[in-house]
Amino acid sequence: MPELRERAVGPDDDGRRADVLLAGWLDEPRARAQERIAAGEVTVDGTVVVKSRRVRAGERLVVATPGAAAAANIPPPPPVAVRWEDRHLLVVAKPAGLVVHAGAGARGPTLVDALRGMGVPLGGAADPDRPGIVHRLDRGTSGLLVVAKSDEAYRGLAAAFRTHDVEREYWALCDGVPDPPVATVDAPIARSAANRTRFTVDAGGRRAVTHYDVLEAFGRAARLRVGLETGRTHQVRVHLAAVGHPVAGDLAYGASPALRAELGLERPALHAGRLAFAHPVTGERVAVEEPVPGDLAAALAVLRA
Repeated sequence: MPELRERAVGPDDDGRRADVLLAGWLDEPRARAQERIAAGEVTVDGTVVVKSRRVRAGERLVVATPGAAAAANIPPPPPVAVRWEDRHLLVVAKPAGLVVHAGAGARGPTLVDALRGMGVPLGGAADPDRPGIVHRLDRGTSGLLVVAKSDEAYRGLAAAFRTHDVEREYWALCDGVPDPPVATVDAPIARSAANRTRFTVDAGGRRAVTHYDVLEAFGRAARLRVGLETGRTHQVRVHLAAVGHPVAGDLAYGASPALRAELGLERPALHAGRLAFAHPVTGERVAVEEPVPGDLAAALAVLRA
């Protein structure tokens, strides 16, 4: 329940650690709750708490607007390119290296900060960490992302993503050449028990479906078109790694360091190149495409040479 800003501690929670209680109430990782506490965003009966503090029944726990004090001193990142816009939503081209929104482990300016700096109104503000955000791209992934400017658009887009009514197509380079060249990976994904920042194929995870086809084969690598039916965290990266062909440059999921160096990659070679959906308010068909950025085009040129 990310909308929590204030709540009284009940009898069943008497004596629990503040960070454990907050993580449960907000349905977020404990590390994120600890970050909020360390940033001074959490008070109990008006007093800033430490993560190990034991709360007592009847006390009132309050969560301040995330990063409010720090945000006042940190300039927003440069404006992002807008590829489609009306009064309800916009589609932006996120550069690689920019985090979409604040969260566990996220440091520095975010895409949300950039949009706020551009004066873009953001809908769905019940969660102040991620207003307007209905889907995400990993920090290292570039490409298209739709943002809600109104609450009505937020609700409609969120519903479309839940029912998988949004077309998302990625451009990718992978290690080696997948065989067969056209296939569907239908394998559930869960957070890794060994490393909580990564994900893995796990029978107990959430269903995830990825389609890919090889567009160019180079022996040591291939260029793929990848389509998503579902939108799990790190889905393309996890599924390609699971079939033995991790995204080139993606060292977190087992990509070849040698190929990464040869191609001059400093991030996974993954780009959200096409986004299409029915406008959640007007019903208009919205379809946007984004060419690959220079670093990925240069890597492809090396392979073609």
